[in-house]
Amino acid sequence: MTVPRTAARILIVEDEGEIRELVTFTLEVEGYTVLPAANGMEAFERIENDAPDLVILDLMMPAISGLEVLQNIRQHSTTPVLILSAMGSEENRVRGLQLGADDYMTKPFSPRELAARVQALLRRSQGAAAAQQTITYDGLTIDLASREVWARGDLVETTAKEFDLLAFLAGNPGRVYTRHQLLREVWHSSSEWQQEGTVTEHIRRLRLKIEEDSERPRWLQTVRGVGYRFERRQQPRMPSAPAVAAVA
Repeated sequence: MTVPRTAARILIVEDEGEIRELVTFTLEVEGYTVLPAANGMEAFERIENDAPDLVILDLMMPAISGLEVLQNIRQHSTTPVLILSAMGSEENRVRGLQLGADDYMTKPFSPRELAARVQALLRRSQGAAAAQQTITYDGLTIDLASREVWARGDLVETTAKEFDLLAFLAGNPGRVYTRHQLLREVWHSSSEWQQEGTVTEHIRRLRLKIEEDSERPRWLQTVRGVGYRFERRQQPRMPSAPAVAAVA
């Protein structure tokens, strides 16, 4: 099998250590970066901190089930999810797929087949992303091919990194990213090598360029204490308070 050109990050959520080690070994041989998680809480932390490219998910886990993890993932992202479970009934398979899983394998499983399915899911996901050349929302257009940004009909001049940051956030609408994650995903760096304030400054400059009111941003939202997200839905604006006449 062809080794991935770029090491995709794959989160394996499995409470059985032997199976987790087998899946890890299988995928690392194929050249992938594996992020192991033994339960649902660890999975949430991995998803928040490491933004995996694909998730392999067991269903039967203590405390937080795999279906709960799947539902949480689908609330925030379209990351491919492959369920790997001993629950192989038609009812369980249909339930998992209805909740948003992209594929379903039952245990015991063939490591070669697992690797092939992972490769197919990643290829499909990457192909869909590559096919999207223009990101368009009401009043905002981001042309990925020409690297041009249009806001309310006007061409907006952006630096290379401002464009990369905007395109990344707009390409993942509704998902919250920490400054650390954005340094890794956009700058391909980390807070150990670069100040997180770099992200804050780029967000500030982008707001000045694309927002109608940079103090009350429509697109680039701050999630206090966490990071930033691109908001695709129009937020209702509160009416301004009526002016109060001064009393003489």
